[in-house]
Amino acid sequence: MKKVAVLGAGSWGTALGRLLAQSNQQVQIWARRPELAKEINSYRENRRYLPGVLLPARVRACSDIDEVLNNASTLVIAVPSSALQETLEKLEGKITPDTLIINTTKGLEPKTFRRPSQIYKDTLPAELYQRMVVLSGPSHAEEVARDIPTTVVISAENRATAEEAQDLLMRSRFRVYTNPDLAGVELGGALKNIIALSCGVAEGLGFGDNTKAALVTRGLAEITRLGVEMGANGATFSGLSGLGDLVVTCTSKHSRNMRFGILLGKGKSCHDALNQIGQTVEGIRTAEAAYQLCQQKNIEMPITTECYKVLFEGLSPSEAVENLMGRDKTYEVEEGVKDWC
Repeated sequence: MKKVAVLGAGSWGTALGRLLAQSNQQVQIWARRPELAKEINSYRENRRYLPGVLLPARVRACSDIDEVLNNASTLVIAVPSSALQETLEKLEGKITPDTLIINTTKGLEPKTFRRPSQIYKDTLPAELYQRMVVLSGPSHAEEVARDIPTTVVISAENRATAEEAQDLLMRSRFRVYTNPDLAGVELGGALKNIIALSCGVAEGLGFGDNTKAALVTRGLAEITRLGVEMGANGATFSGLSGLGDLVVTCTSKHSRNMRFGILLGKGKSCHDALNQIGQTVEGIRTAEAAYQLCQQKNIEMPITTECYKVLFEGLSPSEAVENLMGRDKTYEVEEGVKDWC
């Protein structure tokens, strides 16, 4: 029986651990807190992050990272973006070049603007980096863990590695595609959290479906604009890690970014809203990085800009709405305008 090590005992790490256990894999989940590991093993359930989902006997939790990594043929990394660098540094000398690494961390690093794969490349030896794939797409852990039909995308620099991960993860209700555009897959998965947070603010303010549709549509335009500037293929943003992830995160009750935004729209402070959510809200950190990027590269990203000002400069959500709606008139699609009679 092969062994899978999962670093991160949150909802997504737990859901993927359960998924991989279905193919006769022995799964060990690393929980930073010993009490969480003990609770998962005692109740066969992650009551803190994935309540109501029974875990098979092949899934065990452990707070000793060395034990979790020992003899693992597959490594799933499911930690917040702020913890990724520190987590990768723990791997030194503990995994082999044969180990398949599946990254699920999404986000952009403020100031450096590094995507997760770039953090891997800067931290791991080259032979380990070539064994790393990125998993993205519209896939709430709460639904994957209940075998609700889901489609995702795998990207990597190495095609054979991407296809190996695709074969490992495919299930009757978990379909996996591959895409060679690593930058596009990662940027779509990161930047959609800003738009989801903004959709939450709109709902908190009492706005309706028209507003959300506008934010999703124009949000996708800004994501694509920045993504292409960063070297991504524009077509990727019409796919699972772009439009797909954007739609699910902007509309679902499972979305932490949206729930956080709802609290802001209802007048909660960032501090109080975060405390109420009780989990990482990746859109905050990503909004900071994306705003810095659009300023540096002089790229127009009005939704991102207003979101940043609400989060970091004390702008009220209602003022942000007025700023967005009061912008100068412009074309929806720039291409072909010069030929318009």
